[in-house]
Amino acid sequence: MKVPSSSVQLLVLFVLASSALTAPQGCSHKIKEQIEPPKGWVKVAPAPADHIINLRIALPQPEFASLEKALYEVSDPDHARYGQHLSKEEVEELVAPHPESLNAVDDWLASHGISQGDLSRSPAKDWVKVRVPVSLAEEMLNTTYYVWRHIESGDAVVRTTSYGLPEHVHPHVDLVQPTTLFSTFQGMKTTYRWSANRQQSVDSGVASIRSASGTVVDSSCNSTITITCLKELYNATGYNSSATNGNTIGITGYLEQYANYMDLQDFYAQQRPDAVNSTFNLITINGGQNNQTLSAAGVEADLDVEFAYGLTYPTNRTFFSTGGSPPYIPDMNTPTDTNEPYTQWLDYILASPNPPQTISTSYGDDEQTVPESYALRACADFAQLGARGVSLMFSSGDGGVGDGDPDPTTQTCYTNDGRNVTRFIPGFPASCPYVTAVGGTTYVPEVAVSFSGGGFSNYFGRPRYQTEAVTKYLASLAPGTYEGLYNPFGRGIPDVSTQADYFQIWSQGRSGHVGGTSASSPTFTGFVSLLNDALISAGRPPLGFLNPFLYGRGVAGLTDITSGNNPGCGTEGFNASSHHLHDINYVNTDAVTGLGTPNFGLLKDIVLS
Repeated sequence: MKVPSSSVQLLVLFVLASSALTAPQGCSHKIKEQIEPPKGWVKVAPAPADHIINLRIALPQPEFASLEKALYEVSDPDHARYGQHLSKEEVEELVAPHPESLNAVDDWLASHGISQGDLSRSPAKDWVKVRVPVSLAEEMLNTTYYVWRHIESGDAVVRTTSYGLPEHVHPHVDLVQPTTLFSTFQGMKTTYRWSANRQQSVDSGVASIRSASGTVVDSSCNSTITITCLKELYNATGYNSSATNGNTIGITGYLEQYANYMDLQDFYAQQRPDAVNSTFNLITINGGQNNQTLSAAGVEADLDVEFAYGLTYPTNRTFFSTGGSPPYIPDMNTPTDTNEPYTQWLDYILASPNPPQTISTSYGDDEQTVPESYALRACADFAQLGARGVSLMFSSGDGGVGDGDPDPTTQTCYTNDGRNVTRFIPGFPASCPYVTAVGGTTYVPEVAVSFSGGGFSNYFGRPRYQTEAVTKYLASLAPGTYEGLYNPFGRGIPDVSTQADYFQIWSQGRSGHVGGTSASSPTFTGFVSLLNDALISAGRPPLGFLNPFLYGRGVAGLTDITSGNNPGCGTEGFNASSHHLHDINYVNTDAVTGLGTPNFGLLKDIVLS
């Protein structure tokens, strides 16, 4: 966009002032959003006036309640509409803004010299995007942008802690970003261990062990997790998926994490020989790359694709490489500074006519680092995908009940709102009620892994599918347990779990063990994809949004994990629950492993019944 000169801007303002579109009070700005300077970020200097910002403006979705209603109906096995997922066009109709909002925002932008040709819009027109220099953004939002630097990482962004809009525009805009978003979006992972053996003695004389669900598992699975281990543990041995029925599994990649073809072939040769010489479909978004230099291989990306694709081969496979991440370098004249990269992925996937039926994401951040308005809107976008029949899995986090630091002894656990009080720190997007949050277990029989992210959202209320299970779980806690440290009315995390430690992968040409809920999310996603394979092959629709099914009929196909905890914030965290195990009508959940781990054989029978 060519920025208008000051004389042109004055002319535009004069014309508008002379028209009936404005009134003296209507032109005044009113604060739309204001935050405390976030922890760990320091103000460096005013942002350069010519620095380009990619503004994203969210318009209200007045019919979202109707979309949410449809989402729950098509996702509830006991509802007559179950499986009747909405089309892309039907979803877009339900999230489209009112014409009044479109006109009000267009007029506001025009008053700053921004024409229709300068804009891009989402298919539903509920997002408007425009590139503007800092000087114009500051005028539009009545704010001042600064360069902020993250003390720990050194990353820098151009942000503000407060912005406003003309009063008459307020009802027509939900949020504008980048403004107050200081999130440090990152992969969910603990340390990478390139060790040969697990730090626990294993009786080599025992050939097999029995899992809590009754399956027989090779004893080596207590020191190294492989594709074979997972299929044995979760009762999927012998199931063969289709390469041609239209089922697709998707993995998202961010922050220059590249899935390496050579590493994948080495992994297949070791753990899935029949998949050797097969590969995946690559989709690059927002300048995403595909660097195949071996040294550029990302452990996160390699882990995700090796286990998700290894479990589901020969199902059609897609890897999304999404570009766009700080740091911004303050001494450059016209640097590039982007939004959170997963908004770029959301733009792409919502516009896609045929997204994968099952998608895993092993990235996220502490919920409190994401402005609530932004989290609510991103979550609403996830709901659109669920209504269209897409199952979305997110890692629950690696900090137990604490922040993203996997070491519970160094977590801060202070609120980010200026009060600096101690609170448990849930993760986002796992806290969104329209996605499935995946926690972690370890060993056979399984126990909760100590870093499994869990707790309760401070942004999202308890969804109705959790009402009974979470209410009973909280009632089982000793009176006063962690009172004031968590929101007892919030959405509970995680929903389910799988193994999350000592996964044997190949990365940068060598084999080693890795751990984190970055392992459990693609694992659970793999088994969901196999369930979708069975459904699609039987001429049935895919599962779509999973949670109403999991907390209902599906719980009979999950194995409750009854021991372990997730320490953090100077506490032992929550315990895995073992209450009411003999009550078949009781849906058992906890804030460490959720409803438990999958039994694919039972789940397949349930979904096909």
